[in-house]
Amino acid sequence: MFPDLMPLLLTVKLAGLTTLILVIIGTPVAWWLANTKTKVKPFIEAVVALPIVLPPTVLGFYLLLILSPQSSFGGWWFQLTGQALTFSFTGLVIASVIYSFPFVVQPIQNAFESVGKDMMETAHTLGAKPMDAFFSVAVPLAKRGFFTGSVLGFAHTLGEFGVVLMVGGNISGETRVVSIAIYDHVESLEYAQAHTLSIILLVFAFTTMLLMYIINHRLKAHE
Repeated sequence: MFPDLMPLLLTVKLAGLTTLILVIIGTPVAWWLANTKTKVKPFIEAVVALPIVLPPTVLGFYLLLILSPQSSFGGWWFQLTGQALTFSFTGLVIASVIYSFPFVVQPIQNAFESVGKDMMETAHTLGAKPMDAFFSVAVPLAKRGFFTGSVLGFAHTLGEFGVVLMVGGNISGETRVVSIAIYDHVESLEYAQAHTLSIILLVFAFTTMLLMYIINHRLKAHE
């Protein structure tokens, strides 16, 4: 029997929204990290990179505590909206943004660092304001970093399991993403459905990464 594709569609929606948010909030963080000379930079970089090495269940557990209605932040959100962040799609988005943060920020930071200060200083001497120089010089020169970060953030979100299980649970149509659906099928010994979803996700992830490398090589060749 062909499996329900709702978890796959929900996963793509989650990954797309997460990637968009990460690019928006990650760009200023990456720019600051690429240019700051503060002594606390290694500490900030370690915090940004923490989700890479932190077990997803540990991160998910603490996010569950932070987002629950009993916490200050979760309680404030509940009073504001009347809905809890835990076991909701909104909670999944917040958790996914934190979980995939370094996969977007680090490539953009590296791209900004490769731009160099000479190009920015030249733009300033020609009369460009800082914001104009950023969007007309730094961003175009760092386009490969933006592209790589976006693809990695999207692909990383596709494969989430521990964090989404802890924060979102398994609510059909709301938080039941494809990794949870595969796990459920395996537990129910429905290997055919699990295999189909896994193959779809495998092909999608491989195609995404393949396109990233192909496009990156072409962009590099034109630089």
